[in-house]
Amino acid sequence: MTTTHRPQLRIPATYLRGGTSKGVFFRLQDLPEGARVPGPARDALLMRVIGSPDPYGKHTDGMGGATSSTSKCVIISPPSVPDHDVDYLYGQVAIDSAFVDWSGNCGNLSTAVGPFAIANGFIDPSRLPRDGVFPVRIWQANIGKTIVCHVPIRDGQVQETGDFELDGVTFPAAEIVLEFIDPSDDGEGEGGAMFPTGSLVDTLEVPGIGAFEVTMISAGIPTVFLDAEALGYRGDELQPAINEDRAALQKLETIRAHAAVRMGLIADVAEAAKRQHTPKLAFVSPPRDYLSSSGKAIAAGDIDLNVRALSMGKLHHAMMGTCAVAIATAAAVPGTVVNRAAGGGAREVVRFGHPSGTLRVGADVAQIDGQWQVRKAVMSRSARVLMEGHIRIPPPSPL
Repeated sequence: MTTTHRPQLRIPATYLRGGTSKGVFFRLQDLPEGARVPGPARDALLMRVIGSPDPYGKHTDGMGGATSSTSKCVIISPPSVPDHDVDYLYGQVAIDSAFVDWSGNCGNLSTAVGPFAIANGFIDPSRLPRDGVFPVRIWQANIGKTIVCHVPIRDGQVQETGDFELDGVTFPAAEIVLEFIDPSDDGEGEGGAMFPTGSLVDTLEVPGIGAFEVTMISAGIPTVFLDAEALGYRGDELQPAINEDRAALQKLETIRAHAAVRMGLIADVAEAAKRQHTPKLAFVSPPRDYLSSSGKAIAAGDIDLNVRALSMGKLHHAMMGTCAVAIATAAAVPGTVVNRAAGGGAREVVRFGHPSGTLRVGADVAQIDGQWQVRKAVMSRSARVLMEGHIRIPPPSPL
């Protein structure tokens, strides 16, 4: 019996940390021809890069880290819309299932798009300052939104080192300010608005589980917010309390699936299994003292509220950047579940506690013709190249 052995593919790539996430970045032009367009070939390649699907849940044979924060791929290409520098397409690769979710953005990895664009020739060098900050205008192709990534430049190069500390990231780095412009995901849902049901607070009926007061919002990423107390939580839980409780995870996923239907994102709860990335589910509580996952003491007086969010079926170790946009936006609108947990009233900035520490996010909201709109959300993150060179993978089929 003769066996044909095909050599591995060798694809230029960069492995970057952005915020509290990591991902494999590609230039579109460097992908094999069959993977330069959406479809099975692209998905198969990215799954093999990450090492999915992996029934062992370890990603030993790939670049993934077996968590939602580290099972990510990014494709960067020249801008498809005027007045932008690059297109940014994000794929959330499932860990133990054979699919890639393209339904939303990764706010954390948005931080790394600007530095990658500069380092990989998407920005004319003549436009860059020798020292200063350069605003990379990014077209987020998954959701059709603009992100401005303010990248520090030193001696004509992207500055990566610095003293900015980000809870959830071990080492300091250079601060990068992100602006999410008009971040309301207003193309989805029956209402086609920031609050897709038209209400700031709804009662969500979940058969076999109960009824919950929720705020469902599409800003940054579609998100459903609940009170922690309604779920039987204090709101200061760390990952083990949630992720080691299979019954709790199933309950939370069922709530998320029914919220997805109510938001108009899917037609039936059975479709939620193929849309794990959106919507997010988060629960909130008034501020209280707690110890973060690193043992750092978080004082109730230093935060406005506590938030815990799930990503891809597990409690996130810190906070997704897009969900942070949703938190800040909902906190700024009086009457939402998030705003109530933060003490009510109008606000432009919110500082919330998450499992790894705290995060400060600003949101500029206004009520226009009876509809709430968010003009911009702002937060600081950091990014760093971890490795660059070539990804080596066996050629998946079809390619």
